[in-house]
Amino acid sequence: MNPATHVQNLVWNSIWNAINLGLILIDDQGVVVLWNDWVSEHSGITEKQAVGQTLESLFTDGLGASFKIAMQNALTYKLPVVLSSILHRSPLPLYPLPCTRKKQQARIHQSVSLTPIITPDGTHQCLIQITDTSVSFTREHMLKLHSKQLSIDATTDGLTGAYNRRYFNERFKAEFGRVNRQGTPLALLMLDIDYFKDYNDFYGHPAGDRVLIRIVELMKSQLNRTTDVVTRYGGEEFAILLPDCELEGARAVAQKIQHAMLKLNIPHAKSNAAGRVTLSIGIATHSVNSNCDAHLLLNTADTALYTAKHEGRNRIRYLLTQNEMSKDTAYLIDAGL
Repeated sequence: MNPATHVQNLVWNSIWNAINLGLILIDDQGVVVLWNDWVSEHSGITEKQAVGQTLESLFTDGLGASFKIAMQNALTYKLPVVLSSILHRSPLPLYPLPCTRKKQQARIHQSVSLTPIITPDGTHQCLIQITDTSVSFTREHMLKLHSKQLSIDATTDGLTGAYNRRYFNERFKAEFGRVNRQGTPLALLMLDIDYFKDYNDFYGHPAGDRVLIRIVELMKSQLNRTTDVVTRYGGEEFAILLPDCELEGARAVAQKIQHAMLKLNIPHAKSNAAGRVTLSIGIATHSVNSNCDAHLLLNTADTALYTAKHEGRNRIRYLLTQNEMSKDTAYLIDAGL
């Protein structure tokens, strides 16, 4: 062999095996011609074992269906193919180092490209390039988790796990608009823990925090639909949005919450409403025919809550919006318990 050619082959072989990606060269019958060290390390199959064998006979633990189709297209139709790690996560049975090829060992995430080539003598071959995308996949996964957590933090009350005021404002606006577009009703409950400041002063703020958490859990447990929204509207004030819900349904939900509070039976020695922690609840509803705006509906529910508190607390009150009233209509309807 020409010395220059020998040196060139040595250099090429060094590059082939030093490069940080998998390289496999197969002939037009799918038989391995070249197999670099990267593939050996991640498959547990040496170049000596691989050359002269088909990929299917080498990878007895299974080639991905997408890879088989891609290889067939590259060999038959001479079409380059790329299998992205997003759609085809692990098409080849390649594993992280140290490779054990045990069933419990997870495959690395891969991006695979198959490029048809023609050698100087006119032979058709296919170069398979494999990139380990596990690190970028993990980084992307962590970024998604972080983004999701940021979204949760931006819309959720950190103490109770209820949605926060910001989320309520956005959701309330959206649900109110849906009433006008689709004609579906909407109910709004405003809830307040009776004499909560006195509870905190007497039992301490840690105990008060535990009460807030338990009440949110209780409210969520009484709601049967994923579309129902519990929000912490203020310190001890909460709002519940009930889409596709009329007065009777809203009153039933409020009564369920009141009954559940009764069973919870949290002592409150400083309450003038009862000897336990109780809730006052105001209800307002909106339909396509009620001709009120979002601000009016919110104010109506808040006024209904104020009325419940003014009348002695530990009760439910429903208030008509001003646009729903007539001269012969009582302003206050007792939804009472």
